Amino acid sequence: MQIKNLIIFGTRPEAIKMAPLVKEFLKHNDKFDTKVCITAQHREMLDQVLEFFEITPDFDLDLMKPNQNLYSLTADIIINLKPILEDFKPDYVYVHGDTTTTMAASIASFYSGAKVCHVEAGLRTFNKRSPFPEEVNRSIAGSISDYHFAPTTTSKQNLLNENINTNSILVTGNTVIDALQFSSNKVTSSSYTDDEVETLKTLVDTSRKLILVTGHRRENHGQGFINICSALKQIALENKDVQIIYPVHLNPNVQKPVYDLLGDVNNVNLIAPLSYPAFVWLMSKSYIIITDSGGVQEEAPSLGKPVLVMRDTTERPEAVEAGTVFLVGTDKDKIVLEANRLLNNQEAYSKMSTLHNPYGDGNACKRIVDYILTNSSRNKTKNE
Repeated sequence: MQIKNLIIFGTRPEAIKMAPLVKEFLKHNDKFDTKVCITAQHREMLDQVLEFFEITPDFDLDLMKPNQNLYSLTADIIINLKPILEDFKPDYVYVHGDTTTTMAASIASFYSGAKVCHVEAGLRTFNKRSPFPEEVNRSIAGSISDYHFAPTTTSKQNLLNENINTNSILVTGNTVIDALQFSSNKVTSSSYTDDEVETLKTLVDTSRKLILVTGHRRENHGQGFINICSALKQIALENKDVQIIYPVHLNPNVQKPVYDLLGDVNNVNLIAPLSYPAFVWLMSKSYIIITDSGGVQEEAPSLGKPVLVMRDTTERPEAVEAGTVFLVGTDKDKIVLEANRLLNNQEAYSKMSTLHNPYGDGNACKRIVDYILTNSSRNKTKNE
């Protein structure tokens, strides 16, 4: 009898990190009946990732609405998952990380009686307001989950400190590295064609050092983004041999300060959000990356790119400890100081860019599949 899996996600970052797990389970169709459910918490950006990884969802809740809020989104996810869970009756439900989809799907799956598996489990800042609402989302998912796939030993220790049974925790590495290896190979292959990548090739000035910027976190809205943009403007004006490319998030709270403060700076290119493959290509061409993204903190070290993190706290302390990322928060002076240090101090740059990535070797998904197979066989033996 096949093991019934339901993999649920709703945002682009989740899709990137869950796609290699979907593909790994589908290699074992004799043992697993695996179905994919998307909430489409993010619609367009999510669809781009699904197309790139050649994944067709079995269920699409299509919940994205104008002026969406956390109250209605949480309720809609739980209510709309109910008939799917009752009809398919999965043995295992897989959720990822810390989104509203993750939290609400964990609750719904618990109500249904399915075993909940949390991929990228155990990340903590220990501040429920930073990042908001992600820190609480992942804590709720962790308290509900039956199995915890932790990316690092630090994440495992966080779970142990919360009295999670050690037998339910597996350190896997992060699935984002699995995704990055697949994506890098695909994007750089001679047979790959992509209009966005071709456009970027005409935009990137190879005679300049490229700074790639991403930013969208709620906790940085307002004065935080004003400080960030002021810092980027100063970096651009002080370093004429640098090109800054900033794919600007669609949120109006991000768009307004970015375009008001950076729109007229000659060596700053503000562009539309990129598809995942185009972003991977641009990361590979960058000199340094300035970001508030969790996924980028994990991916960039595998490409040898130093990262300045525009957050005061991070649930990824391994990168800070390893030296592959540096926290600068939204302090204008600190952002400028550290960016200039990496741009102008070759020794500091070389040291940071050659450090080992603490987030894995690209085999996280295989470890998860092997674990589920072993665990299911063990449970079957017990019940016979």
